[in-house]
Amino acid sequence: MKIIIDAMGGDNAPHEIVKGAVDGLKSCKAEVVLVGRQDVIEQELAKYPDHDKSRITVVNATEVIDNNESPVFALRRKKDSSIVKALALVKGNDDAALISAGSTGALFAGGLLLCGRLKGIDRPALATTLPAKKGPTLLLDSGANVDSDVEHLVGFAVLGKAYMKTVFGIEDPTIGLINNGAEEKKGNNLTKAAHQALKNDPNLNFVGNVEPRYSYDNQADVLVCDGFAGNAILKTSEGIGMYIMGSLKDEIKSSKLAMLGALFMKKALKSLKNRFNYDYYGGAPLLGVDANIIKIHGSSKSSAVVYAMIQADKMMEGKVLSAIKQNVNEMAPQAEADQ
Repeated sequence: MKIIIDAMGGDNAPHEIVKGAVDGLKSCKAEVVLVGRQDVIEQELAKYPDHDKSRITVVNATEVIDNNESPVFALRRKKDSSIVKALALVKGNDDAALISAGSTGALFAGGLLLCGRLKGIDRPALATTLPAKKGPTLLLDSGANVDSDVEHLVGFAVLGKAYMKTVFGIEDPTIGLINNGAEEKKGNNLTKAAHQALKNDPNLNFVGNVEPRYSYDNQADVLVCDGFAGNAILKTSEGIGMYIMGSLKDEIKSSKLAMLGALFMKKALKSLKNRFNYDYYGGAPLLGVDANIIKIHGSSKSSAVVYAMIQADKMMEGKVLSAIKQNVNEMAPQAEADQ
């Protein structure tokens, strides 16, 4: 098994990415391939003389695609970019997984153009696992497609069902549609039409609309929305988490009595902080393409890379790519027969 890491992607590349790759060796079984400027990567690796050199290799890539470039244009023009070279190493391979903190647009477009879509899926989606109260909830799309139609949302539900069944062992995951109200007639034209399509699909365990404020309440195993709404939910959650932790810190510092109380609550406060730390939940798999691809936050530090490596290890060990293909293929013929 091999974990391919885009060493040049993200705000903190390459130093935090390489550090994470080295640290992650202790927590996963796979070998690691770092893709990017070889001279720069080797300089970073030299900072960790005790790392297991037999488990890390470097693939030279002289170019980088940044967030300001047109993804499709950049993919065609920058053939020697770290993302292009990394994607070539994971296409159709259950035993390889790519981790990148780089351009979401380039990763999405590259996944489509270079790895290909799964049969029966119109659009891939980024799937984020939310730390809900009673167990994980999968939110998709969380940022790959800002514009989606009804067929795309139904496809996201199919992918979400397959992922939850494969990774979390939920035999018949419940599906919810993110909307501005729980009532069936609430929403815009897209969500109203999507509600009917999901409701009428006999292969999906649809439970209705879910308001964003209940995203963490386990009202559904899979929450479906377009990438604009999904990304807004994630970033709002991130902002609320930072606000809560910042406010707690200010209150604790406000008096000696508060600081004394915080000492007795140190373990609980640390646990609360970790709940709001996206690093601890790995990355968002790009579902619907013929590859194991994990997108981590653009500002990820080394710890996020480590947790994404653990996630990638589990995906490869569980043959998640093949299992999702099989589940999607099983649902597609049933859907066609029911029409």
